[in-house]
Amino acid sequence: MKALLRRSATALLRPLVGGRARLRWTHLILGGALLMPYWLLGSVIVGPLIGTEGLFTDSLALQFGAFAVALPIAAASALFPLVRPLSVAAARALCGIAEGALADGPARSRAARVRTAGFYTLHVGLGGIVSGMSLAVPPFAVALMALPLLSALRESRLGMPRVFRHGWAMALAPVGGLLSLVALAACAAVAGALLARLAPVLLGPTPSDRLAAAERRAADLAVRNRLARELHDSVGHALSAVTLQAGAARRILDSDAPGDREFVREALTAIEETTRRTVGELDSVLGVLRQGDETDAGAGVASGPTLDALEGLLAHCGVPVALTVAGGTDVAAVPEPVSREAYRIVQEGLSNALRHGGAAPVTLHVALGAEKVEITMENPLPGSPSPSVAAPVVRPGGGRGLPGVAERAALLGGSAEAGPDGPLWRLAVALPLPADGGPRGTRR
Repeated sequence: MKALLRRSATALLRPLVGGRARLRWTHLILGGALLMPYWLLGSVIVGPLIGTEGLFTDSLALQFGAFAVALPIAAASALFPLVRPLSVAAARALCGIAEGALADGPARSRAARVRTAGFYTLHVGLGGIVSGMSLAVPPFAVALMALPLLSALRESRLGMPRVFRHGWAMALAPVGGLLSLVALAACAAVAGALLARLAPVLLGPTPSDRLAAAERRAADLAVRNRLARELHDSVGHALSAVTLQAGAARRILDSDAPGDREFVREALTAIEETTRRTVGELDSVLGVLRQGDETDAGAGVASGPTLDALEGLLAHCGVPVALTVAGGTDVAAVPEPVSREAYRIVQEGLSNALRHGGAAPVTLHVALGAEKVEITMENPLPGSPSPSVAAPVVRPGGGRGLPGVAERAALLGGSAEAGPDGPLWRLAVALPLPADGGPRGTRR
């Protein structure tokens, strides 16, 4: 029975004096403290109008008049953008509001500033009332509860109502004091719950805040996609080439064919050059991942190899490549965004040829025109490889090579086509050159 009564009392008192109620009460006291400068300014304004001398008087007209003037001043000051982060931090810490229910950052739009001003004014207004009650009610309640015990208190001139000097009223005075404390806690709980309910409405993200957050997420996702493509193209190509060279060297050693030492030396040299180049590219991409600024991250991703490094790529790519470059434009004159994406497209095309065609020869034709760069790559379709040709390097689950090529071409406003063409597999990519020489379609 006692345990049941204890649980019932706890359930009744928790909404009034529980941990959350105490935090919300603290939030209201903070609002009362914030109200004080506005209240003093309101007293300076109202005092001369009602003929009151001095700020700290017992005049109710001065006190309520200053309170009425203080609220509009508080609302006007809350229109500054930085008020919202302060209000959000206090509400989130003291009102028990979920993390995503409130907006982050200063209030930029007019609607956000007006809503913030509304919450701030309500906070300081209710906080001022509850703070005043918290200062006045406890001493009054203690005096009522001590009234039957202290005759001096009954005879004093502290403003105690005369009704409490009667015997029956004096016996009920302690109950009245206790009820006044309960009423104070109830008022604080109701005011705190009201602020907690209105905080997500008035301090929550506006449509412009949601749009800005969506744009930030989209920009972050674009950077992540670019990083994924860079890692796939550079590391994937290197692993395919290294696997092919290592497999070919192993088979030559097992066959005891003449001249095997020279072939193994060339294969190991190709593995060394490929891994050294890939480690440098990997360090560059991982350095971008360690950057916190999205703009710097985008700039870091943009510092990859270009068509100038194409000969080094082909020299140690693991397959024999017949390269032809046509057109009246110099490779160095190709704008860097186009040249960088063209290099990655060639690299991915070679990786695709390695994975599916083994060491079958590849023909690569690069046409540098005045308006576009055309890349055409052909290699035999996978069939029954001859003993002199290494087996294809097939990865379980496939990869995202050709979709990545299409994405790179589309981001520059170009096109990419891949598929069988007779006995050959053909990859054709066209990348337009911007008329002004600057980047085109490089949004990420």
